Amino acid sequence: MSSIVIDVQKAEDVRDVVHRGVQALAEGQLVAFPTETVYGLAASALNESAVNQLAELKSRNANHPMTLALRSADDVWDYIPGICSLGRRLARRCWPGPVTLVLDDNHPDTLLRQLPQAVQKLVAPEGTVGLRVPAHQLILEVLKMLTGPIVLTSANLSGQPDATTADEVVQGFGDSVAIVMDDGRSQFGQPSTVVRVNKGQLEILREGVVTRDTLSQLSAFMVILVCTGNTCRSPMAEVLCRQRLAERLKCRPGELEDRGVKVLSAGIAAMPGSPASTEAVNVMADSSLDLGQHISQPLTDRLIRHADLLFTMTAGHRSAILAHWPEAAGRVKLLCPDNRDVSDPIGGTREVYRQCADQIDTAIQERVAEFELD
Repeated sequence: MSSIVIDVQKAEDVRDVVHRGVQALAEGQLVAFPTETVYGLAASALNESAVNQLAELKSRNANHPMTLALRSADDVWDYIPGICSLGRRLARRCWPGPVTLVLDDNHPDTLLRQLPQAVQKLVAPEGTVGLRVPAHQLILEVLKMLTGPIVLTSANLSGQPDATTADEVVQGFGDSVAIVMDDGRSQFGQPSTVVRVNKGQLEILREGVVTRDTLSQLSAFMVILVCTGNTCRSPMAEVLCRQRLAERLKCRPGELEDRGVKVLSAGIAAMPGSPASTEAVNVMADSSLDLGQHISQPLTDRLIRHADLLFTMTAGHRSAILAHWPEAAGRVKLLCPDNRDVSDPIGGTREVYRQCADQIDTAIQERVAEFELD
């Protein structure tokens, strides 16, 4: 029986396509999916027979593990409960996307132990497992409806060029795949970047779509200071935090990014492009800190997703963030460890700004000592 090729772009209802993919996987069949990188072959990770069939079809070396595709970055906790902060950071920033993270499989509570033994040996043969969340809506919708993850591998024979079209999948595997989802040529046309994360360090095992330089930027520890308009309190907090972090790391503030640390500020109701208030600039200048180049920015989805820690000036700011981004709850804290608000100095005298800056600096010195900089 030959493969069924479904033209996703011409489908009257993509939900029907999703349901067909889910049903085929649940029944132990193999399905070829488009992803943002290259086309991939998938089997339900709960179906030992299907995964074995996939391994045989790929003619893959038993020591060359296949990847588990998850629904979202949040699922990484279930499979790697002891994931390090760098692993969490990369998962949050890179997924969904063209990055495969290779992480230690050594936690007794991992959901990997609920997969069939043969599947565990194929995805984690040497104490590590590769995880990915592909950035293609079709496969993500299938994953949302399917019980458990899928085993995903590129839709090409080992050693052959990657398949970037459905036609290439059909030519390579003929009737061995039940369904081929055709969504045109792959967006990137090259494989994911494979990154080994171990004890706070990363090693690029295969450079693909995401470059080494980009991964270096994505791996940086990021702190964001938040107020309302990003012209008074949070800009002062930003430069003060940068100064205190530089002291801790024994470097200059301008060298922090080279040390893998970024400090930014934003406002929950900020207009983009505004300078810092004159009083804030002057008060910071008294401490030899430059706010003259500051440009305000609003807090965005991307900043929330990338931040390791967000410190708010008031409880109201924290509540506003959590109302819009509840998933960030574990990373959003009041700047003052004693949970006091930092009052808005806008319209106040230079002395009011000085008192505000002193309160911020005291809080930052306590917070910086707590940072886990791996």
